Amino acid sequence: MGEKTSAVSPPGIVAEVIRRAKSSKKPECFGESEENMMELAAIPQPQTTDETGVKRSLLEDLALKSFYLQGELMLRELAAYMHLNPAVIREIFEYLRKEQFVEVKGMVGGDFRATTTMLGKDRALALLMQNQYTGAAPVAFRDYAARVRSQSVRDFAVRPDEMAQAFESLVLSERILNQIGTAVVSGTSIFLYGGTGTGKTAIAELMPRIYHDRVWIPHAVEVDGQIIAIFDPIVHEPIEDPLHTPHDERWVNCKRPRVLVGGELTFEMLDLQFNPVAKFYSAPAQMKANNGVLIVDDFGRQRIRPEELLNRWILPLDRHIDFLTLAGGRKLEVPFDLFVVFATNLNPTDLADDAFLRRIQNKIRVEPMDPNSFQEIFKRLCAQYGLAYDPAVVDYLIEVLTGEFNQPLRACYPRDVINQIRWGAQYEGRDAHVTKDSVLQACKNYFLTPAA
Repeated sequence: MGEKTSAVSPPGIVAEVIRRAKSSKKPECFGESEENMMELAAIPQPQTTDETGVKRSLLEDLALKSFYLQGELMLRELAAYMHLNPAVIREIFEYLRKEQFVEVKGMVGGDFRATTTMLGKDRALALLMQNQYTGAAPVAFRDYAARVRSQSVRDFAVRPDEMAQAFESLVLSERILNQIGTAVVSGTSIFLYGGTGTGKTAIAELMPRIYHDRVWIPHAVEVDGQIIAIFDPIVHEPIEDPLHTPHDERWVNCKRPRVLVGGELTFEMLDLQFNPVAKFYSAPAQMKANNGVLIVDDFGRQRIRPEELLNRWILPLDRHIDFLTLAGGRKLEVPFDLFVVFATNLNPTDLADDAFLRRIQNKIRVEPMDPNSFQEIFKRLCAQYGLAYDPAVVDYLIEVLTGEFNQPLRACYPRDVINQIRWGAQYEGRDAHVTKDSVLQACKNYFLTPAA
């Protein structure tokens, strides 16, 4: 990749193969314990600065900035702050002490308590002018790229019974479940399309439940001295190791990520985000979603034109690599290993040409509900809110929707109607009841009044 570094990678990190036992056990995300999740080999903990895979000078600068910003620190506190082995921290500390950047203020239990000297403060301030990143030490970009490929989303297998479990909270036809399962096995991308309110977003948001294994996400990566922050607690869900297995803590053991972008998406958000004040990068959505699922919701309604987005991702979807731009114009080749879900209520042929649609191997139309499925959704919601369920009332609601209001049976309508009933009862200070009168009033509140 052209990174300039004299450091070496941790032993075996590139060649390591993630063990994926094809197990019939239910995954943790379906309510079972973490022990039932697929095993994931621990990343060896570096014992020296050379084994971290990044330049020692970068780690020394990071440690000095941490001392300056945190004040006095025990070495074990610095190790926890930088997510490094205490042996590595001791090596860095000895250099900083030799250069008179830090001084010892005391000892507790055999551990040094240190702070910056005046010389160290001046050096730290100069470093912070260049880059304000502190915290977890980064991993080498080449090690990140190798890790992403070793835990590829394209290596996953799923069975029909697992699909049914993953989507048990939704009422979906066997056809839809089979199409989604086939798409997941492909490990590529999927187009969910159909009318508004048919449940496309709900389906997309549940797709990560299919994956019942773990992946390693780095806090940050380093390339040519530049820092790219990747781990994001909003989209990455850490999994506590019940065995507390020692590992390289610069990596976080997580469920496969789910990243959702909607109408706020712009062309600039698809590249590295450089903070001009902090002077380091944040990873774009597709990089945070690596080894997981990226959902482009309401596709076609973004601030970026559909053809721009599609042209931007033709190569990544086809070859599973992306090119991001660093300051100065250098292009960085990044793995594009994610399952992309495009969800839209617009006609796909109005959004993309044949060349792009060919690259999206799986296309699923989500239709309005049939009466039996509509009844089932309404029944489940009544149970959820403690309301009495009367199928005759729901039959009446179906007649009203399809007749007076000329509406298809959208999957969103049961919840929307019940919410109207509950809100009306709360306003009037009484208990909510699902009756013919209440569902009719709910429809009048919710829908535009038909023209006379």
